[in-house]
Amino acid sequence: MILILASRSEIRQRLLQAAGVTFTVQSAQVDEDMIRRALQAEQARPRDMADALAEMKARKIAERRPDCMVLGCDQILEVEGEVFAKPETPADACNQLRRLRGGWHKLWSAAVIYHEARPVWRFTAEARLLMRPLSDAYLEEYVDRNWHSIRHSVGAYKLEEEGCRLFSAIEGDSFTVMGLPLLPVLGYLGDRGLIPT
Repeated sequence: MILILASRSEIRQRLLQAAGVTFTVQSAQVDEDMIRRALQAEQARPRDMADALAEMKARKIAERRPDCMVLGCDQILEVEGEVFAKPETPADACNQLRRLRGGWHKLWSAAVIYHEARPVWRFTAEARLLMRPLSDAYLEEYVDRNWHSIRHSVGAYKLEEEGCRLFSAIEGDSFTVMGLPLLPVLGYLGDRGLIPT
């Protein structure tokens, strides 16, 4: 059976490839900002927002490819009930990082799998991160050096790159921080016979 990743995220693709998973990529075109705002207006919990966005991406592709297994993913960053989106400008990134520094925040990473145009599996993982109390000057230099990469990342950092220097503690696995609850996904794919176990 064909597995489709409904995401253009390079890191999710790299994680699956490194784990030896065979898949194709079809990016789901959904208006994430509009959906996120609607969910916020309904006072949805951040973990439920991540799950809903992951499901919408999987469903979009699964409607066209019901014969395939489709994996949709999404990630939400939450700090004290506030939900962050990907920064649109370097100034946005600096503002987000200033908001996060010196305290804990949560990342919710959701995965939903569709088969035969219906959801058959879902999982949402949580990670907590403690950011160092970094100076304005360092954060501005960090954003300037890394903007091309971090502009696609919620929270304006990538743990697998220089972003690891921003943190003093992490609770949860690095896969969750990178936007894919990889171990549960691999467990399900193994149970279904899509990867050898």
